[in-house]
Amino acid sequence: MIYSQIDQLLVHQKVELAEVMLGWEMNNKYVVKNSLGQQVFFVVEENDCCNRNCCGPMRSFVLHVQDNFGQEILTLTRPLKCSSCCFPCCLQQLEVQGPPGNTIGFIVQDWHFYLPKFTIQNERKEPVLKVVGPCCDCKCCSDVNFEVISLDETSNVGRISKQWTGVLREMYTDADNFGIKFPMDLDVKIKAVLLGACFLIVSDF
Repeated sequence: MIYSQIDQLLVHQKVELAEVMLGWEMNNKYVVKNSLGQQVFFVVEENDCCNRNCCGPMRSFVLHVQDNFGQEILTLTRPLKCSSCCFPCCLQQLEVQGPPGNTIGFIVQDWHFYLPKFTIQNERKEPVLKVVGPCCDCKCCSDVNFEVISLDETSNVGRISKQWTGVLREMYTDADNFGIKFPMDLDVKIKAVLLGACFLIVSDF
């Protein structure tokens, strides 16, 4: 499996001209590269016009992750939930299937007063890792880092980073660049779930 030899992935969202010129939300497309800059995956959002333009970044979505031969290897599904962290029923989640139809894990937002926190679960919904973001929600002029940590929150396992792309790009597009680092010997299924976590977290922050 391709994940076995990967310890870092970089995700670049493609800028859609219609979004820049008209402000009309399109289905997102992403290129996923390894640490050498080589494309390893292509990601396409499946969504309808009403959901994209009425619900904005909080919309539900299905993302199809394809290899370089166009074969779908992962399906990421996020249900529609309200954007309030005050009520447990509104917390965000995402299911990862790989291959499509075979659930391998989940990302579930945890309730917290001021920290963005998520739990990485395996296919049996057993907690495996946690992801903790910064207490300050300021995204201006700097990267936003989310630490991937052990369940007891004592050791760092990896990092998800949303990269600052510059004033003009941040002002006139919602295109994101983000990346993830994890140990080379991490279970390949959990690596795939962490890739899914990138898309859930970046869409919210």
